[in-house]
Amino acid sequence: FTAASIMIVIPTAVQMFCWIATIWTGKLRIATPVLFVIAFFVTFTVGGMTGIMLASVPLDWQIHDTMFVVAHLHYVLIGGSVFPLFGALHFWFPKWTGRMYSEGLGRLSFWLVFIGFNVVFFPMHILGLYGMPRRVYTYQAGLHWETLNKVASAGAGLIALAVLTMLINFAISRRSGAVAGPNPWNADTLEWWIASPPPSYDFLHIPVVSGPNAVWDAAPNQPYVTGMSFEKREVLVTKVLDAEPDHREELPRHSIWPFVLAVASTIGLIGSIFYAWFFTIGLILAGIAGICWFWPKREDIRHQLALEGRA
Repeated sequence: FTAASIMIVIPTAVQMFCWIATIWTGKLRIATPVLFVIAFFVTFTVGGMTGIMLASVPLDWQIHDTMFVVAHLHYVLIGGSVFPLFGALHFWFPKWTGRMYSEGLGRLSFWLVFIGFNVVFFPMHILGLYGMPRRVYTYQAGLHWETLNKVASAGAGLIALAVLTMLINFAISRRSGAVAGPNPWNADTLEWWIASPPPSYDFLHIPVVSGPNAVWDAAPNQPYVTGMSFEKREVLVTKVLDAEPDHREELPRHSIWPFVLAVASTIGLIGSIFYAWFFTIGLILAGIAGICWFWPKREDIRHQLALEGRA
């Protein structure tokens, strides 16, 4: 148990150093998305350190199934997923809406959620060391757990206030925020080359990537790809090393049958927990959906016959 748990530290540490090295070589623009990323570094690292503590068998015997485990899990899960998600929402908001969010409200929501999160979950480490069990909704008085639980409840209020501030920020900015333009972050990837919000077709012409930084390396009179079919869905596949055009790849057309197949599989698997016949029903429905999905379409047959006749 101890060896397997401590082994997790190796890939996690490599990940962390890779992320730090990624931003180390650049010039950080300290905006709300970056603040959430920094918060992710801090909270995820704290969660990893308490994970190493739980890997120790003598200590784990003492704090297993206590609030210490709750604190550890939330530092890993919220620090590792919710903070990056909040940062991503602020980062992509200009591209989705064409408007910039309020940086002042963004920073306010960040500090509220960061402080609130630590006020909620850091005292739980201490409660776990005091012996407070998890998954117990009430307890006897006089165990000296009351004060820290009140502090954690106050922190939960800060988190709720932070989420409310974030939603208000997005709602107001969606209507009256500053116009973002296509690339408010001066980013170098292709999604920031088009308008904000992007049109339904994304690129009117397929752009040519001439370097590792697609937008920064673009020439003033950038060439674009021609010769793609309008009769079917095609994409241009390029070489991995130099991004030179390699071949055209035909994509499947829109179809409802993959969704039907997923629903049928869900019915079969979930239903079989309760009744064995659900597995058979789901299997039959999935088979029908698969046949309908892969059944040749008339348009494809006609197109193929036309190509053969032209050859």
